[in-house]
Amino acid sequence: MTDAAPSPPQAVASQEEFAIRVRDVVVGFGARDVLRGVTLDVRRGEVLGFVGGSGTGKSVLTRAILGLVPRRRGRIEVFGRDLDALDEAGRAAMERRFGVLFQHGALFSGLTVLQNVQLPMREHVDVSQALMNELAMLKLDLVGLPRDAADKYPSELSGGMIKRAALARALALDPEILFLDEPTSGLDPIGAAEFDQLIATLQKTLGLTVYMVTHDLDSLYAICDRIAALADGRIVAVGPLADLLACPHPWVQAYFHGARAGRLAGHANG
Repeated sequence: MTDAAPSPPQAVASQEEFAIRVRDVVVGFGARDVLRGVTLDVRRGEVLGFVGGSGTGKSVLTRAILGLVPRRRGRIEVFGRDLDALDEAGRAAMERRFGVLFQHGALFSGLTVLQNVQLPMREHVDVSQALMNELAMLKLDLVGLPRDAADKYPSELSGGMIKRAALARALALDPEILFLDEPTSGLDPIGAAEFDQLIATLQKTLGLTVYMVTHDLDSLYAICDRIAALADGRIVAVGPLADLLACPHPWVQAYFHGARAGRLAGHANG
């Protein structure tokens, strides 16, 4: 458990253990601070689930780590590098180590699936079109899309296929950290379970660190090594599922012990 400070095991662990370290981060819009001193460690090679009420700032922290929203205070380190200390070239090199799957896929409607997957390659690497085509097809294979999906447009895809195409794009540059924003939202239970399994398989196969913002209780149980809970603008609990189930914070209690969450206690104790 922790509030704004790291737990003792994290505090004494070696620097190399962490992919991301967030310290006392404050992010606000106008007169309101959404994040009010967030401190969190993400370990290399883990799947960290990140939960919180709607509008509490879960996605805001993701965007702060990615450099998409400014911070009012605090420090963020990735792979031991202070993001504020990176020059333009250093920042570009760091971004190549990130893969991002946004909530609704964020595919460009005027581009085919293959062209969408190739976008990060065009921006960051200098390879021939033939090689780019081959690499993009390999990413589609990796996420389980049929090869004939490559020439389709997003409007021709099912919700599950859109998620997989967006995941292929997130993996285009062979990232070390995969950021997932509500990856199973909009999917039926079978599709969500299949997507969870895909993430778990890719994480193990590719050695990824996965930072997953989610509301999906089944995802938290199925694939997360640890879970962090955000409430009142701060991290109020972090640990494996059993720790979150035992956390006394009112929001955490309501989230993990509500009517839809009763089965999780059995999972955690079974």
